[in-house]
Amino acid sequence: MKAAFINRHGEPEVLQYGDLPDPVAGPGQVVVDIFAASVNAADWKSRSGDYGQVKFPYVLGRDFSGVVTAVGPGVDDLRIGDEVFAVCEAGQEGAYAEKIAIKAAIVAKKPTSLSHIEATAVALTGLTALSAIEDTLKLKPGETILIQGGAGGVAGLPFNSPSISAPARSPLRARPITPTCAVSAPMRSSTTTNACDFTKVVSNCDAVFDTVDGDVAQRSFAVLKPGGRAAFIASNAQAPQPARGDVTSLRPPVGRARAPLERIAQLVLQGAVRPPEIKLYRLSQAAEAHRVSESRHFRGKLVFQVR
Repeated sequence: MKAAFINRHGEPEVLQYGDLPDPVAGPGQVVVDIFAASVNAADWKSRSGDYGQVKFPYVLGRDFSGVVTAVGPGVDDLRIGDEVFAVCEAGQEGAYAEKIAIKAAIVAKKPTSLSHIEATAVALTGLTALSAIEDTLKLKPGETILIQGGAGGVAGLPFNSPSISAPARSPLRARPITPTCAVSAPMRSSTTTNACDFTKVVSNCDAVFDTVDGDVAQRSFAVLKPGGRAAFIASNAQAPQPARGDVTSLRPPVGRARAPLERIAQLVLQGAVRPPEIKLYRLSQAAEAHRVSESRHFRGKLVFQVR
């Protein structure tokens, strides 16, 4: 199979495009022919060696969409020909390739009306957003949330539509605005820029969802009301510590499971969530895609069109 991989850690130039052995479905696994895979910040952090040493050659990539082409022993809920999408288990990568072997239990069937490109664009971003907003922050109707980094794939995903329905949970209503438009709204989000001090135009928030880290993350505590909570996904394993004791700092766990992926797909089909803006690349352009992703000067998601 063709794949984009590294033989050492380093800058984007270490990414190579070439042939690697085809994967084989082990017990409880399926092999998926990948049609699309997305680029995430975790990919270039892994390429740079931020997550430690790996066994080379190493294929990057955490989420994908494709078609099942082989089924391993013990798998009875997926069949050859099923269109699926998934996020690799924590500690596993390999989506920058034409094929991948993955645990069947964390693979979800892709709705036929959702393209492979759209499915991969909402896979990891969707899991992360749901984990942060619903499971970790436990946002309630009428609460106000500040979204840091709203132009990106994760932060922008929940707020592409005027309403997000949350069956079996509180309904979440969303309307993206800029910091200078900080008016009363059931849920509001904001993309911060260097030219705007968001702490001067946003205040009294119930929650913050930060995807930026650094100084933005630390200053985010200032906009929270007493008892407010903040979720951080760009920080290290531990959430940053606030300088004030009346707010809560949280690091969402982003578990891999089939059910949340199915829920994300349903939200998209219902029109409650729209896939982000997408820029397409080929696997052979992996280095270029990483340079763009690492610059953070783009909107939406970068996606490899593999087939």
